[in-house]
Amino acid sequence: MAVPASTEAPSGDVPLNSLGFAKAPADTRVVVAMSGGVDSSVVAAQLASEGYDVVGVTLQLYDHGAALAKKGACCAGRDIHDARRVAEEMGFPHYVLDYENTFREAVIDEFADSYLAGATPVPCIRCNERVKFKDLLETARDLDADCMATGHYIQRKVGATKAELHSAADATRDQSYFLFSTTQEQLDYLRFPLGHLTSKAETRALAAKYGLGVADKPDSQDICFVPNGDYAAVIEKLRPGAADPGEIVDMDGTVLARHDGVIHYTIGQRRGLGIGGLSTPLYVVKLDPDTRRVIVGPKEALSTRVIPVREINWLGDTPLTSQPEWHVGVKVRSTRPPRDAVIRPISDTEAEVELISPEEGISPGQACVFYDTDSSRIFGGGWIWRGY
Repeated sequence: MAVPASTEAPSGDVPLNSLGFAKAPADTRVVVAMSGGVDSSVVAAQLASEGYDVVGVTLQLYDHGAALAKKGACCAGRDIHDARRVAEEMGFPHYVLDYENTFREAVIDEFADSYLAGATPVPCIRCNERVKFKDLLETARDLDADCMATGHYIQRKVGATKAELHSAADATRDQSYFLFSTTQEQLDYLRFPLGHLTSKAETRALAAKYGLGVADKPDSQDICFVPNGDYAAVIEKLRPGAADPGEIVDMDGTVLARHDGVIHYTIGQRRGLGIGGLSTPLYVVKLDPDTRRVIVGPKEALSTRVIPVREINWLGDTPLTSQPEWHVGVKVRSTRPPRDAVIRPISDTEAEVELISPEEGISPGQACVFYDTDSSRIFGGGWIWRGY
């Protein structure tokens, strides 16, 4: 299956290749960000088979030795080996770049500090924003590549005036929530050859077609530096003393129980509170790291309609502040569908988002991603930045 042609503006009578450039594939250099998984491996193999000048690059993001035996996480030792093997099989060069220090400073440290501040961070977004689509993209330019391709499930389409970001054809694989901070400049340079596929089965079929050993490799499940999803254990390792005990209180401040550290709780959590004998179920509605208090309340206390958002990356055709409000769909969690909302800009990078219907369990540190209600287009998004 060929990559669908990008609709870049043609140059004279030279036909566009499948990446949207008016030259032969052999004259088009593309850096492929290879995690070692099936998705990016298929992208690299497919482009190599089409005759492109492919260069594979894998980032070593987290302790290589510790990660070597870990399953279900990307960028580990096994994954580096798998990426290198695909490159050898398909006959293109492959490089491994040590980004451990950059990754820790740009992603892991903020993750720990945000968690300690009572937020619910999404480190995969920061990794795309600050490492993969920043430093790695700059490396691709240094290698004189015409573009950089990744295995993300999202689409890049060229509209009337510029390249646009669109949701993946397969809604169950769509990664737009994690890529909202992709800037226009980055989008102009990036390609996402898998975004048009309608199922993961298609991707695996392509891997089998190219004879890749990763064709049946399981998908990554965990955040790469959080084995088995145990956030608290990672925070305690990164920030010794972070799990100081405190009180679980109701919304009136009445002490109901004790806890072993605010880092063990998230907004919307119900189980594991250690509070029994109550007729009404209680949920975590707020975390106060300064007083080491976990505040709980009834489910209705989780409902939110107005969300303050900052660090907005806007991908609309006109500036965010060019009109007083925008009617869009928004996602406040990756697993939830877009909800009708109104964006009221405060500045180019800050806005108040009002949900037409209340949403439960919204937490500072999560992303608020903007969607066109009439198409698959993504207008960017921002970060939810304070509690309620």
